Amino acid sequence: MIRRPPRSTLFPYTTLFRSGTLVKHTGTVWCIDVNWDTTKVITGAADNSIVLWDCKTGTPISSVETKNAVRTCGFSYSGRMVMYSTDNTMKQDCEIHIVDANDMASGDQEAILRITIDKNMSKVTSAFWGPLDKYIITGHENGNLMQWDINTGKNITCVSEHTKSINDLQFYKDQSMFITASKDTTAKLFDTATLGHLKTYTTERPVNSAAISPIRDHVILGGGQEARDVTTTSTRAGKFEARLFHLVFEEEFARVKGHFGPINSVAFHPDGKSYASGGEDGYVRLHVFDPQYFDFQFEC
Repeated sequence: MIRRPPRSTLFPYTTLFRSGTLVKHTGTVWCIDVNWDTTKVITGAADNSIVLWDCKTGTPISSVETKNAVRTCGFSYSGRMVMYSTDNTMKQDCEIHIVDANDMASGDQEAILRITIDKNMSKVTSAFWGPLDKYIITGHENGNLMQWDINTGKNITCVSEHTKSINDLQFYKDQSMFITASKDTTAKLFDTATLGHLKTYTTERPVNSAAISPIRDHVILGGGQEARDVTTTSTRAGKFEARLFHLVFEEEFARVKGHFGPINSVAFHPDGKSYASGGEDGYVRLHVFDPQYFDFQFEC
């Protein structure tokens, strides 16, 4: 067996030819984010570190050593702050940290805010910044969704619509709502401000990622059978297709084949004319919708 070193790889969206590789981590890279002007990249990994990179040159600017693996990370929309969360292993609690991006670049590792997650809440498995950087939304291993005030560190809202770990959170283009992907075989649509549950999209296998089209009332789901069971199952039985649902009517209307392992991530292009998917099979696939997709009218 050949062991590949942990790294983050950058691809131009139009060609998918590799344009750069970020090499520093010594453990699995769990999360990555780019700031709004694409000058910096942040990555978090199982080697108990978070690294800030220069996006143009691919060189590390600074790194922060943590007590546990870094599970989630993200720039605030202003680009002035960085949020990251750590796992609850080795007798350490799961924590959410917020640091000043400029201080981090200069080597200062002191957090502006540190939120310790109570063991009853379970660890954070997905997270992103809310609108205007006023709060953070987190998805948890037990299926909870929570809002956190970044000024006080207090929990604002908690809902328990999922029954298993939330793997992914993605906004709609205007941030008024967002979609979750969960191991409980569903993706769900929520109101951003209230965390009110709006819609549910049901499959037969764990959902690892979900995204909302910026131009049509469609959502796309990616997932499939658990990776540890893939070698004992055929591609058809593993349900490795990307699945398209109507946003409002919650009905599935199409599937896209290609991956021969679970799909770990999906994302629409901002123009809504294509999407990318990344799978356990080691491939990133770029899918461009044909003209029939834009002519399609859903019959309820």
